[in-house]
Amino acid sequence: MHKVLVVTLAVLLLQVRFCWSQSLPSLEPVVVSATKLETPLGETSRSVTIIDKQQIRERQYATVQDALRSVPGLDVVRAGGPGQQTSVFLRGANSEHTLVLVDGIPVNDPVSPSRFFNFADLTTDSVERIEIVRGPGSAVHGSDALGGVVHILTRKGQGPPRVSLTVEGGAYDTHRHRLSISGGTSLVNYALAASYAHSEGFSAARRKDGNRERDGQETVALSTRIGFTPMEPFAVDVILRYTDSDTDLDNSGGPGGDDPNFTLTNRSLFFRAQSRLALFNERWEQTLGFALADYDRKSKDDTDPFRPFDSSRSRYEGYLHKIDWQHNLFLSEIHTLTLGLEYQRETARQKDRRTFEDWLAPGTAASSSSRLEKRSARTLSYYLQDQIRWWDGFFTTLGLRLSDHDRFGSRTTWQVASSYRIPASGTLLRGSYGTGFKAPSLLQLYDPVFGGNRELRPEKSTGWDVGLEQPLWSNRLSLSATYFANDFRDLIVNNFDPVIFDFVYENVGKARSQGVEFVASGYLSTNLTVRLGYTYTETENRETQRSLLRRPRHKFAVDLDYRFLERGNLNLNVICVGPRSDVFFNNETFASGRTRLPGYALVNLAGFFQMTEGLRLFGRVENLLDKDYVEVWGYGTSGIAGYAGAEFTF
Repeated sequence: MHKVLVVTLAVLLLQVRFCWSQSLPSLEPVVVSATKLETPLGETSRSVTIIDKQQIRERQYATVQDALRSVPGLDVVRAGGPGQQTSVFLRGANSEHTLVLVDGIPVNDPVSPSRFFNFADLTTDSVERIEIVRGPGSAVHGSDALGGVVHILTRKGQGPPRVSLTVEGGAYDTHRHRLSISGGTSLVNYALAASYAHSEGFSAARRKDGNRERDGQETVALSTRIGFTPMEPFAVDVILRYTDSDTDLDNSGGPGGDDPNFTLTNRSLFFRAQSRLALFNERWEQTLGFALADYDRKSKDDTDPFRPFDSSRSRYEGYLHKIDWQHNLFLSEIHTLTLGLEYQRETARQKDRRTFEDWLAPGTAASSSSRLEKRSARTLSYYLQDQIRWWDGFFTTLGLRLSDHDRFGSRTTWQVASSYRIPASGTLLRGSYGTGFKAPSLLQLYDPVFGGNRELRPEKSTGWDVGLEQPLWSNRLSLSATYFANDFRDLIVNNFDPVIFDFVYENVGKARSQGVEFVASGYLSTNLTVRLGYTYTETENRETQRSLLRRPRHKFAVDLDYRFLERGNLNLNVICVGPRSDVFFNNETFASGRTRLPGYALVNLAGFFQMTEGLRLFGRVENLLDKDYVEVWGYGTSGIAGYAGAEFTF
């Protein structure tokens, strides 16, 4: 890993030496919606990373998880190959402490044990940009945003009708097909996309441990966005995204992890309808929206010659309804007030749970007694946000939210963020401080098998960061550094209780994460751009004084983009991840405990060439150096893999 890092830095230094004297374009400002209101990036005062559609296209990110891997302060962990469970850890927080939004729809799974979002099946079809906001966000977005927010925004159609057909094939018998149609007028805009992906994959359980059975995935995804503007101050948008995936699974890894009959079917539907009305010369803007996230997940593990007494089936259903009404008051050029009301209801239930004992004794009540009955939780929230531009270059955002949960009562969270740009040097100084909370999931409260506990309390957090950004050489280069710290209290963990001789969820956890994020980006020449990111993260379980699992202390990533002949692009991506702790379990000896996963370095190469106006050829190689590495103990990862395809546009 160190050799790859040294070579990469040497190449960058040579490019700087020979190309820095050229006349180069300046970096364009980017607009984000980190405050629930479109705000110039320099005015948000928050730690934000944006991945736009150009980066997604040039680097050929097929899934959102691929796009997130190079983000500073964020770690992506996948337990196996395509379609396997994929988690993100934002600034050392737990995966369930990241709120995931798709066009404003909260998509954290209400029927996952901790209500985290599994990134395994989320494709980049129709994605306009991805915003990653680091730090507590409960004052703006409510529960689940203790560590931060990942917001996926889809594109609106515009201009004449445009049809795009993409075909791709490659390693592990993989093939993908995507069809998209978009266009728009002043009255209506539309963007529709449909994709199909299939891969035979490789063993989810690590091949090095003797596992050979291939675990594949098949995914169908549909994405639709339609907007109407019957009159200029009034507009309506309807957004729908549907995913249907079938994935082969293995057991917890290690020797004997192969399971040829273990499958998971996951169907998800995300829907939002929203209207916008601007009054009084657009000084009062209000949006009214309804959102739905619907999950249907089925797992099946029948007996096989190696597991004649190991059979189970389960089916979980969960959905979330949300109604939101937001008012933006543009009181003056220096003062914007936002008020909002949200009502959210989530429901989870288990329709089927059968084990091998149920097959032996059909018709008994054993299986029904261990099912999760239909359970719901409701939250009514009020929030207030004030954005103030004190004078040129000084911005402050104050946020306050009152959340009334039907089980846990009222919870107040708040946030303050400020930034100041020094006119003489262009230096941006920024800082933020905020609090967060997360209500227990329905499974943590009520699941009869895995230790549901109705006496649980919400998890809480406080977090702050300070940073600076410095443009250099007429904005050809931008440097930034941020220090962050987060404290988590009343964390919910699943512990073994010797009194009842079973596992139970309890509020016993305390944790802390702190670290530094460095980012450098700029133009090395008119055709060559670079972005480097380094994150140092120190985590600690305050109860055991040990580091948190699967969070590396060091992470480095670099992206080099080279444009050639005005029609082509090459991207070199290097990701270096340091050692981290994990847990192991041996399926044969039943031994378990903590272990240390070695660090690794991955090199990926992607390129495309626009042959004609309607034909683009592209290809990429993942894990170019064919490194053997581990993300989760006992689970497999891809060796060197190549993919190629073509995009036809009409």
